[in-house]
Amino acid sequence: MKIRSLMSRNAIVVLIAALLTPLSLAGCAAVGPNYVRPKVQVPADWNSEAVGHSDSKRADIKTLARWWSTLNDSELTSLIERAVKNNTDLRKARARVREARARRGISRATLFPSVDASGSVQHTHSNTQTGVAAGPNSLSTAGNAQAGAAESDLYSAGFDASWELDLFGGKRRAVEASQADLEASEEDLNDVLVSLIGEVASNYVDLRSFQTRLSIAEENRDAQQETYQIVRWRYEAGLTTDLDVEQAKYSLEQTNAQIPTLQTGIEKAKNRLAVLLGLNPGSLEKELAERESIPVASQEIAYGIPADMLRNRPDVRRAERQLAAETARIGVQTAELYPKLTLSGSIGLEALSLSNLFNASSKVYSYGPSFKWNIFNAGSVRQSIEAQNAVQEQALITYEASILSALEEVNNALIAYAKEQSRRQSLFEASQAAKRAAELAQDQYSSGLIDFQSVLDAQRSLLNFQEQLAESEAAVTSDLISLYKALGGGWKSIASDENNSFAMEN
Repeated sequence: MKIRSLMSRNAIVVLIAALLTPLSLAGCAAVGPNYVRPKVQVPADWNSEAVGHSDSKRADIKTLARWWSTLNDSELTSLIERAVKNNTDLRKARARVREARARRGISRATLFPSVDASGSVQHTHSNTQTGVAAGPNSLSTAGNAQAGAAESDLYSAGFDASWELDLFGGKRRAVEASQADLEASEEDLNDVLVSLIGEVASNYVDLRSFQTRLSIAEENRDAQQETYQIVRWRYEAGLTTDLDVEQAKYSLEQTNAQIPTLQTGIEKAKNRLAVLLGLNPGSLEKELAERESIPVASQEIAYGIPADMLRNRPDVRRAERQLAAETARIGVQTAELYPKLTLSGSIGLEALSLSNLFNASSKVYSYGPSFKWNIFNAGSVRQSIEAQNAVQEQALITYEASILSALEEVNNALIAYAKEQSRRQSLFEASQAAKRAAELAQDQYSSGLIDFQSVLDAQRSLLNFQEQLAESEAAVTSDLISLYKALGGGWKSIASDENNSFAMEN
């Protein structure tokens, strides 16, 4: 016989009604402030000094989603794609998003009743002893005692349900806070994406810069080696002094001394890239062994306007979501000032024997509300509210500070990019002139028209300008990377794939 058929229909109806009645109360207004996104004043455009001296033009803001493609380097694109899949910091950020999503589910669960099923079997054994006093004619002088034992069993099974009504919205505010926490963790993931892509690109530029500078050093070393041989031949022919030989020698060795440092920089950049990709150091040795030029972007940059930046920067978006979460928690604390009402009920079977457990007479049930109100707590609840108000104020200040910091970063990046372009052009002209001067000095020295000091000066100037030009070319691209990073570029297209993956998992 089924349990349902043995229980009173009225008892079931009463239990269900007791638990479902509060649904009509769910629409009550929640205590605490309703969150409103703060209005912030931002300039309509960027610093005219920065934009006016740049060759950049305002491009489609969607370019920010995959800004590295403007560098036209397939190897860089491949490195970034692999880093997004395997980087350890990014994997940790994904785990934090999953944690926040689970905690939101925990908060939501508190809005609904909890139902428990239980069953038990209890066996009770007790000893009893009854003593009878001995009379004068009794054969026993010690008295007569009768000993016995009582045993019983109790079988029970049933369901218990309880529901704390969210009359004043404390639980709803907790859900609101957990939702904002989830969104903040998603923005944190986006921020890690922005930083990761920028770091991969910057280290890749460093690698190509070291390789370019190494090629320059080796080229100058070969030229100085040739000059050293010419000086030695002239010395052996009695056309010059040993001073010129020694000067040519130390100039050659000075250039040789730069090569190990540049090689070390190359290996460090390779190892750093490998770690960013979640690989062991040295894993990219063969892949990046071939020397390539420093990637250069097109002149058109998607810098947009300050309002675009605020919508794109994950750290600003995260700070705003954290502010929303702390605002909701004021309501959670405020709800502690008000009474709590809980509806509970149970329905089940109890019998002294298993065979009687399913009889109609074995059914038991109970239901009813319970009330709790913390009337006196020496002001601790109000102090908790005040503390949360202070936490919310700190979150607001953090949000405002993140906006100012973002505006500063973009303006600085725009200025650095524009000024470095001018510097690169000047260094290019200087290196071209230094190259011609070195060639002329070499020819005139071979003809005996000038002394060797002029040759040394020309070669040193050429090496110096070539190195500065290579560093400037790398700095231009690095400044561009910093600009795109400051604008919050590089996460939207990848984040959409992340969200799709999370949706499939859940």
